[in-house]
Amino acid sequence: MGNPLPRDPIADAQRNWERHGWGDVAAPMAAITAIMRTQQILLGRIEGVLKPFGLTFARYELLALLSFARSGALPMNKASALLQVHPTSVTNAVDRLQDAGLVVRSPHPTDGRTTLIELTTEGRTLAKRATAALNTEVFGQSGFGSQDVDQLIRILGKFRREAGDFAG
Repeated sequence: MGNPLPRDPIADAQRNWERHGWGDVAAPMAAITAIMRTQQILLGRIEGVLKPFGLTFARYELLALLSFARSGALPMNKASALLQVHPTSVTNAVDRLQDAGLVVRSPHPTDGRTTLIELTTEGRTLAKRATAALNTEVFGQSGFGSQDVDQLIRILGKFRREAGDFAG
């Protein structure tokens, strides 16, 4: 990344919120803004690792999901639900992955309205290689201590559950 700023602009924004009479929401604004900035930083790192593999994070997520499926194939609608993205996004990712020879579409054997997405051998190999790189270069060097990771999982999981992201 470039040169770090001399001060934290989010802390400055929090102080500005407080000075403008919005003290009751200044800390939540700062926390939410920090989460969004952290997401940008992490996504940048992930995309940097995946670029040599010719993958975006969205396409990698689909490959990884398929690699975890017992048969290496999933219905497109199930992939969309599990990835929590719009079906159009999955269709676009599948188009790109299919063009690259990493997945194929096939009709569902018992449901004629359903299309399966299946990993090719090349797709499975690429998913393994990309995952190894992410594990080494991003997830294994997250910048978070183990206690922080545990707290983040708990805090963000609670938020997501209460926001209706999942039931359990």
